[in-house]
Amino acid sequence: MSSPDTLILGAGPAGMAASFELARAGKRVAVVERASQVGGLAKTLRFERPEGTYLTDIGPHRFFSKNAYLYQLIGNILQEQWKSVPRHTRFFVGGKYYAYPIKLGNVLSQMPKTKILGMLWDYSFERVRSVIRPRPIRTFEDYALSCFGRTLAEFNILNYTEKIWGIPCNQINVDWASQRIAGLSPLATVAAIFFKKRSAKSLVDSFYYPAKGSGLIYETMRAHVEQRGGTVATDTHPVKYICEGNRVVSVDIEGPQGITTVSPSSVVSSVPLMESVRLFGNHAPAEVREAAKNLRFRAQVYLFLTVAREHMAPDNWIYFPNKDIPFGRISEMKNFSTSMCPPGKTSLFIEFFCFEGDEIWTATAERLLALAAEWLERLKLLKREEILSYHHLREPNAYPLYDLTYRQHTATILSWMDRLENFYTIGRPGRFRYTNQDHSLEMGILTARSIIEGKRHNVDTIGDSREYFERGFLPDEQMKTSSR
Repeated sequence: MSSPDTLILGAGPAGMAASFELARAGKRVAVVERASQVGGLAKTLRFERPEGTYLTDIGPHRFFSKNAYLYQLIGNILQEQWKSVPRHTRFFVGGKYYAYPIKLGNVLSQMPKTKILGMLWDYSFERVRSVIRPRPIRTFEDYALSCFGRTLAEFNILNYTEKIWGIPCNQINVDWASQRIAGLSPLATVAAIFFKKRSAKSLVDSFYYPAKGSGLIYETMRAHVEQRGGTVATDTHPVKYICEGNRVVSVDIEGPQGITTVSPSSVVSSVPLMESVRLFGNHAPAEVREAAKNLRFRAQVYLFLTVAREHMAPDNWIYFPNKDIPFGRISEMKNFSTSMCPPGKTSLFIEFFCFEGDEIWTATAERLLALAAEWLERLKLLKREEILSYHHLREPNAYPLYDLTYRQHTATILSWMDRLENFYTIGRPGRFRYTNQDHSLEMGILTARSIIEGKRHNVDTIGDSREYFERGFLPDEQMKTSSR
């Protein structure tokens, strides 16, 4: 690999957006990716079966954003392959399916009246308490109880959050609330349940989606980068950063042909933050290396099932907060796009939350299939004999774990890394921030502009507006058309 102007480590949304913008500006770009395809956690997997081709994302990847530039960018590169999809989501709690966003009739017809009264009582109590003696807000649990009251918080917030993270909500940093539910008005939520009132901006009822999976965005970006003379090397990863003073002067890269050394002018990394610290070796200060030891990612294990049925359910995805159900979420990819399955068939993507090395992580595909099939039958979603094939996948660095001390450790690491003159760390793994797809794209674009303009922009301002993440800008048809 010849030395480029910019070396990009990791071909997820942030890395590919950076490479795309730099290539458009005429910069020589090289991208390296450990996996066999680009897209990171937003890649689209392909499975060939006798009955046809199945495509699946790694979980649901709908596109929404407050940034009109992103819609124009993706509309331009995907053209007619970018389509509007109606959102249909439910969650399963206490033996019942509830629509999300919440609908009054659906709640009243299924929820016990005593629980409804309990929600109103607890919510009212917290409102009075907030005036007389406000609850100290130190953890995610404090925040949820203060905003919603215990009954409503336990209905679909605390239980699912603990299932995702594998630790109690009183050990989860309040930052998680700031990112995921801050700005989601408690009053609007209660009004949505009981009075059928909901702000049009508070939840996204439709979203844009590529006809053949979210990975199409990144495969198309890859093609544009290569057309402009850039290189994208998969099955390749960095093994060492070599520094002089405050600069990264070269990077050792290992690929199918062995280890090579490249000397770029700039390095953009979306390598997991702790791994990136390790690659610096002793050049990283001792306090930085120590901080990296205290950060953890939550992992995921996936089962992808092909199914001999036209449809399983009307949902794009369904959440399962109850802890007795082993999986946390399922997606039916055909409900995102009919191009994701052969005619007459459907598929399910099933997500299990775990830590590396625990019983879910180490379980065999057959064991997970038995667990999943048992519950899918109990939930009356499908029968075991309808499953045509199953595919088992693992992702070690899915979610940065927001425990009570993570902020001080990331601050120690990033304050040092961000002082390096030509090194930029971006994306969910690179900045240890639970960013959505659109925020990762924005990070990549803004970092590319930092390199082009010779002025470092602060990527931590992206998605840090203390607003509910599901708020988003949806372009009208005129804008969508003009963006093409």
